Amino acid sequence: MSKRHLLKSFALFLALGLTAAACATDSSEDATAETNEATDGCVAGNINISGSSTVEPISRRAAELFEPICPDAVITVNGPGTGDGFALFCDGETDISDASRPITDTEAETCAANGVEYTELKVAFDGIAVMTNPANEAVSCLSFVDLYALLGGESEGFANWSDANDLAAALGSDVAPYPDAELVISAPGTESGTYDSFIEIVLEGVAEESQGEEHQAIRQDFAGNANDNIIIEGIAGADTSLGWVGFAFAEENQDRVKEIAIAEEPGGDCIEPTIETIADGSYPVSRSLYIYVNNAKASENPVIVGYVDHYLGEAYTESVTEAFGDSGYVELPVDQLDATKAAWEAVRG
Repeated sequence: MSKRHLLKSFALFLALGLTAAACATDSSEDATAETNEATDGCVAGNINISGSSTVEPISRRAAELFEPICPDAVITVNGPGTGDGFALFCDGETDISDASRPITDTEAETCAANGVEYTELKVAFDGIAVMTNPANEAVSCLSFVDLYALLGGESEGFANWSDANDLAAALGSDVAPYPDAELVISAPGTESGTYDSFIEIVLEGVAEESQGEEHQAIRQDFAGNANDNIIIEGIAGADTSLGWVGFAFAEENQDRVKEIAIAEEPGGDCIEPTIETIADGSYPVSRSLYIYVNNAKASENPVIVGYVDHYLGEAYTESVTEAFGDSGYVELPVDQLDATKAAWEAVRG
């Protein structure tokens, strides 16, 4: 073979080699990009979540759905109550705080003092179900006025339903007189966001109108509990019980408790809590549910980013609507979910 042919052959060989190398490099880069995309946020790591017992089942279900994608992520979810959860969160002890009410000014100040910056993410709607025992046939609908007469600050010491008759009549109730039966209260305690939400939505306005600016919104002579299942046990265990809990917990136990229809004003429409009435806002005792994410911890821990991405993405519908099997919470409308996702995108990077 001539020298010229040898040079041509070598040049062709070199060109083919460079092309193959370039293709291999491109394929390797594509594969790496795909791997990075597939494993973004899916690394070994821990997430510590605490707070609302109402939001706990949603966050726990989201964690269960994230586990097959990121098996090396260890996610702990506890539900001691919204207030207790914020105390841990603002001390920097948790990564995400579940909440059945917005963070208070005092809690936000504690977070700021400790250098904890966070992002509030609305994740669902829930109603607060007012309940009694199915054996209590005398009560089927109560207004905010009735609930204040039985549970408000001026009802302290009332041992029977009928003890509230005079107060209820003075406030304009159209339901009183109430039955002459023991009033057994089973309800959340002060550490619970459901306790706070009930006061704010139901009792606060009536208390201020009845007592003036210096008022006590809720009676202090009952033993509240942060455990929703214990509250359900209390309602189911007394024929003339009265209390409240998150709608999803009540629905899960509807064979053991009776949900009471609620009217905002005496003589108003009695609205039962349902997925539909909570979603359209017609049920008077409805609220938003949240998660709060520690921004610094999310920036340092990719698994937090992956979990929240999945929570608000592929896992969202199942986490919210199937947290309790057939009964669950109410999804956000598309525009509100988009706003939540935009708030998260702004900080996740």
